[in-house]
Amino acid sequence: MADKTPTPNQSTRKELTYIEKVWYTVAIVALLVVSVLIARVAFNVLLMVLAGSLIAVYFHGLGDIIERRTKWNRKICMTISVAGSFMILGALLWFMGTTIQGQIAVLNESLPGIVNNFKVKLGSSPLGAKVLEYFTGDNTDKLFATAQSFFSTSFGVLGNIYIILFLGIFFTTHPSLYKDGIIMLFPKNNKPLAKKVIERISLALKGWLKGMMLSMVLITIMLTTGLSIIGIPVALVLALITGLLKLVPNFGSLAAMIPGVLLALTKDLNTAIITALLYMVSQTIVSNIVTPLIQKKMINIPPALTIISQVIMGVVSGVLGIILAVPLLSILIILIDEIYVKKINPEESDDNNVGRHTVNAD
Repeated sequence: MADKTPTPNQSTRKELTYIEKVWYTVAIVALLVVSVLIARVAFNVLLMVLAGSLIAVYFHGLGDIIERRTKWNRKICMTISVAGSFMILGALLWFMGTTIQGQIAVLNESLPGIVNNFKVKLGSSPLGAKVLEYFTGDNTDKLFATAQSFFSTSFGVLGNIYIILFLGIFFTTHPSLYKDGIIMLFPKNNKPLAKKVIERISLALKGWLKGMMLSMVLITIMLTTGLSIIGIPVALVLALITGLLKLVPNFGSLAAMIPGVLLALTKDLNTAIITALLYMVSQTIVSNIVTPLIQKKMINIPPALTIISQVIMGVVSGVLGIILAVPLLSILIILIDEIYVKKINPEESDDNNVGRHTVNAD
């Protein structure tokens, strides 16, 4: 007859009661929720680190140019790069501050009336009335709530700018300290791969930043000149807004055109059409000049993938996520290319266009 004496494990095992199972379940769910919230905050911090890295890339790029032109000591060139950038920015704000402030005041005063007139004209047509009906009442509240959460950041805009600037300065002063620290985290046999990945990411960020800055400067100059010739008020502010919104690919150009066209409608329909054409032509010219420059040092990213990444990053991290969606996507593609794609397809790694960079002299 078989011995039915329970084993030690069976005798010491304790069955959980229903209440205990419920509490265990609640604890697991709470832990998952807290983990997700911590991950989201940590991700926003990582985005600020990335933004600070871009500022450091700018300082080093400018320092490289000064060093090549003058043959001065590296530390002196970097000091000129950092201090000179802040001095130039301060001088521009000093000389243009009064003009910008006055034009912003005019824009704040005139824009509400322009929007109301636009609503009246839009409501005169059946299709326009349906559009206005959709954006009134509860839908308007939802729209503003979505926009408020969409453009919110973890520590506030000013706090984020403050942190990003100081991170950029710290990364500029001792770049090797942070780079070597990251490489030290990898095993000895993987250190060459880590160095290669960091070099590719640095080159990609430099190309993106150079392209964005050139785009912002060109579009601001072109629109300031064109809008002034057409006779649109507050041309400088409108051009600066467009230049800043160039940081947001695809959506930024469309959003920047709206206030300019609305102001042009106060004159007549023909002026509004000319203004819209000016925006589109200037965007096209800048894209045709700058896009090849970006593609020489950036990886080839499909446009649909760029839009998807912007939408996801906008929902997760607000406006900072939208601005950094493209460089973050570039970093992700480089990591996947180096860590995964080249390992499973080593014979195609040299011919693969994904992640390829071309180094050009500045």
